[in-house]
Amino acid sequence: MLKIYNTLTGKKEPFEPITPKMVRMYVCGVTVYDYCHIGHARSALVFDVLRRYLEYSGYAVTFVKNFTDVDDKIIKRAHEQGVSCDAVTAKYIQAYHEDMGKLGIRAATEEPKATEHIADIIQLTEQLVTKGLAYVVDGDVYFEVSKYPEYGRLSKRRLEDLQAGARVDVDERKHHAMDFALWKSSKPGEPTWESPWGPGRPGWHIECSAMSIRHLGETFDIHGGGMDLIFPHHENEIAQSCGSTGKEFARYWVHNGFVQINKEKMSKSLGNFFTIREIFEKSEWPEAVMGEILRYFLLSTHYHGPLDFSDQALKEGKSALNGFYDLFNRLNESGQGTALGEQQLRARLAEAKQAFEVAMGDDLNTPVALAAFQTLRSEVNKLLSQGLSSEARKIARDEFQALGDTFGLFHKDLDSQWPFAMNSSASVTQNIINQSWSDQASYQGQSQTAKPFSAAVIASIDKQIEERTEARKRKDFSKADEIKKRLTEQGIIIEDKPDGTTRWKR
Repeated sequence: MLKIYNTLTGKKEPFEPITPKMVRMYVCGVTVYDYCHIGHARSALVFDVLRRYLEYSGYAVTFVKNFTDVDDKIIKRAHEQGVSCDAVTAKYIQAYHEDMGKLGIRAATEEPKATEHIADIIQLTEQLVTKGLAYVVDGDVYFEVSKYPEYGRLSKRRLEDLQAGARVDVDERKHHAMDFALWKSSKPGEPTWESPWGPGRPGWHIECSAMSIRHLGETFDIHGGGMDLIFPHHENEIAQSCGSTGKEFARYWVHNGFVQINKEKMSKSLGNFFTIREIFEKSEWPEAVMGEILRYFLLSTHYHGPLDFSDQALKEGKSALNGFYDLFNRLNESGQGTALGEQQLRARLAEAKQAFEVAMGDDLNTPVALAAFQTLRSEVNKLLSQGLSSEARKIARDEFQALGDTFGLFHKDLDSQWPFAMNSSASVTQNIINQSWSDQASYQGQSQTAKPFSAAVIASIDKQIEERTEARKRKDFSKADEIKKRLTEQGIIIEDKPDGTTRWKR
């Protein structure tokens, strides 16, 4: 049974969808005027994993995540670049898909755009005006918060204590400072659509209500997003949606915590703000490897709390994954074992699966679930040292992948690609956290930072390993020790296995 923290009630609750074995979920997407940053990556991954775990648990999930493609920031960016708003949004929607693809984030079932739902937005706004919950002023339409008595129930704020905040314009024409725009009259140079109140464009909050109702119905199961959206965005969504339909909007409200950089709030003014693509561009690791490292790191902290992004944390994630992929490569090798060994393996796998499901059922406790993976890795390594058959090894690898798929980890196509020859103590991303990401600054790097071995170097090491193996077969241990010493001086660690093969790593 999945229990999930519901921001609306302020407690963990058993998850019970409206329709058995079916889940309808809406998550607020990005405003497409710039590249996505690590905060966007965290939110996207949290709900990607929630969706995956629901599917793992046997639910059919309809997942809707929108694009805000009409907004003041988009209009400003278009004017700055001398291009149309459509050109700006097309560029950054494509960039979003590219960046999320590197992280292994699955596309939503539906990814609607605000500009494709103008008719729905106008219809919803008309209903609110007709019900007396909204009023018209000079072509603008405002929701009147004082007419919705439950305003503030999500954010636990009282209307009389609220002041104008984020994305709330100070306007003397409004009845209350917290009244928010449903429709904005057009200004020169802005995109515009015809409406009963004259030419204009939608406000920010109304678009998500209109799109979620269109694709998921007037009441659905889960509404999600970052904690920064609780107020005013999600609070306003509840007011206008419930006010219009007279029904509960979403049953569970799920919010992920913020991202900090070296324990400081991420912001451009502090110089610690950077995008997903910058992380990949400046990483020394292959793209697929870096994507797995980021996923592991982002899942190492519970989604509800703050996440501290640091180079050390990334290195720890890489080190942990080194251990897993080292095990996977051993599991891919042939071997011999006993029926007792396979029986013990199946028992350990069953225990790990149960621990994983208990952790994930407790409000998606991914750090505890990762600990269950680590325990299983240790247990399987012990069983391997005692001997496991090829069939048992395949069973273990398949189970790691089956459970790992919920996290988007442990892909088999990375088994042979994972760079074991890399020094696990090397900076994972060339100390990206300590770099200045401004265009004016330049990163000088560190000469001692480990770089990937070239094919020629790897070939040379392999040849020396072969020579050492031949020397050992001839019982020329003096020659074998000489080669091992030479490799050690080059920073190469030798591991001789019981079956006579030799592995090496940097």
